Amino acid sequence: MPEMPEVQGLVDFLRGRTTGLAITRVTVAAFAALKTYDPPVDALVGAEITGAARHGKFIDLPTATTDAEPHLIFHLAKAGWLRWYDELPATLIRPGKTPIALRVALSDGSGFDLTEAGTKKSLAVYVVNDPQDVPGIARLGPDPLDPTFTRNTLAGLIEGRRTQIKGVLRDQSILAGVGNAYSDEILHDARMSPYALAASLSPEDIDHLYEAMTATLAEAVATASGKPPAELKDAKRRGMQVHGRRGETCPVCGDVVRSVFFADNSLEYCATCQTGGKVLADRRLSRLLK
Repeated sequence: MPEMPEVQGLVDFLRGRTTGLAITRVTVAAFAALKTYDPPVDALVGAEITGAARHGKFIDLPTATTDAEPHLIFHLAKAGWLRWYDELPATLIRPGKTPIALRVALSDGSGFDLTEAGTKKSLAVYVVNDPQDVPGIARLGPDPLDPTFTRNTLAGLIEGRRTQIKGVLRDQSILAGVGNAYSDEILHDARMSPYALAASLSPEDIDHLYEAMTATLAEAVATASGKPPAELKDAKRRGMQVHGRRGETCPVCGDVVRSVFFADNSLEYCATCQTGGKVLADRRLSRLLK
């Protein structure tokens, strides 16, 4: 799933490549992906893109016409991606026969597709007058890379939460932009168990978590910056210390990286660095192996 750093990389790319261009055509190939009807998607045709912004893991392309300022907003979900073309293909899109959910053509001949792999379709597209009209944006928590986000902000968010810190980091209503991959990376950098209860963290734990969060995300955003969409996924994989590296060696201590499997995803961690050497049981067992 694209998370904050990759989404920010896409935003930076789109801002630099599309600002000032007009949208000449919008083709919806997966009708279930379009979550809004007013304004209609045709309201974007002829509109000039005025920039690009990120809200958590949502990408926002604000536009302007002579009488309105509609926003094209999309969330790539678990298996979505953006495919950029300097010269947009002229081939017809056949709904239901392609991974393409949406195609946007621009006035200089370029454009992009929003694609989604697999059979479980969750990619979402919105055309709205105000980003806050998107429910997922309206309920977002603060962004950890916002200049106003401090150590005390984090402490206030987790205070009294008797839930596992891994889940807190992934909850978009608590913290915007962090998902499964970077929560693994943050917790590894903080030397913290993903099963630790948020409410049980000491002031020193919160210090370490805040430092790990800001450093990990800032470094990943810097790595993603300036890369075209085709290179962002590989850059993300190369930067991972533990996520997606089950069976490999922890770069910090040399122990093996382990996984815990869930119904539709997994987490990765290092027992030596994060759990005092204890191997975590599968989450479905809800306990530590003795």
